[in-house]
Amino acid sequence: MQASVLTGVHEIRLEERPVPTPASDEVLVQVTAVGVCGSDAHYYREGRIGDYVVGGPLVLGHEAAGVIVAVGNDVPGTRVGQRVSIEPQRPDPTSAQSRAGRYNLCPAMEFFATPPIDGALAEFVLIQSTFAHDIPDTISDEAAALFEPLSVGIASVQKARISAGSSVLIAGAGPVGIVTAQVARAFGATEVIVTDLDASRRANATTFGATRVLDPTIEDVRTLSVDAFIDASGAARAVFDGIHAVRPAGTVVLVGMGGSDYPLPISVIQNRELVLTGVFRYANTWPIARDLVASGMVDLDAMVTARFGLDGVEDALNADKQSGSIKAVVIPGFRGEGKNA
Repeated sequence: MQASVLTGVHEIRLEERPVPTPASDEVLVQVTAVGVCGSDAHYYREGRIGDYVVGGPLVLGHEAAGVIVAVGNDVPGTRVGQRVSIEPQRPDPTSAQSRAGRYNLCPAMEFFATPPIDGALAEFVLIQSTFAHDIPDTISDEAAALFEPLSVGIASVQKARISAGSSVLIAGAGPVGIVTAQVARAFGATEVIVTDLDASRRANATTFGATRVLDPTIEDVRTLSVDAFIDASGAARAVFDGIHAVRPAGTVVLVGMGGSDYPLPISVIQNRELVLTGVFRYANTWPIARDLVASGMVDLDAMVTARFGLDGVEDALNADKQSGSIKAVVIPGFRGEGKNA
């Protein structure tokens, strides 16, 4: 099979690799679509994200969908031929966090495209059977691949305690901010305010669930009064100002990956008794993602703005620099230059 391999900073090459054989609890998936994430671009451009450092050749890509073509001995043969969305993680089921239902926090987690674990930018991948989630024919391969960022949005909105009638401020109108806005509306939020420095991104947000968009350099975010603030920007200033916008007993959820340390308005957090928490991946979100997309409450297909083959992965990793870009998708079966969707 072919695999797209990161061999160094700004270095991607196609390699021929053996098609892997599934272990007893695994399925072999022929990959049909892979979403390109900001973390993939970070590894490509910088060779690291925080403490995660690329120490050798690495296959990127953790947003994936495909078709099961082979199964391990303990997996029913009836799964062959099923279309699936891949939940790209392998926790230790015996760890304390996994047993408590928080398998995303398992210290022994093996996560696609997180060094040294290879990801899905290849023609075939292995995943445990329970993390290959069936999808109906009404959901496209590309949308199924984007269940992964959708799951980040679901986890964020759940943490923010958003329900019918809630108001929420979201900082950052990139793919995660946009999908989170859609989820917030699906969960019943009646006011979804999205901020971003870029005018085209703000315009995108109005298409995907935002009831109002703001340029934080012009309008004072601190004067807002919302039930929850979700940061999808990773910008220290956005976090600081967003906390001021939350009314007493509200919730702050940090999703964006920025610096390791931020100045926080401690007196505001204490005096308003705000709940401040982070989001690290997700757990038990795929069934919700499937229902949100199948029902039409979340539109993932419209977020795809460019498609590439395995021979165009470098272009896909740089697609976020193009005006109007939301989400690039790599289709392993596609050959030729990348193109705008």
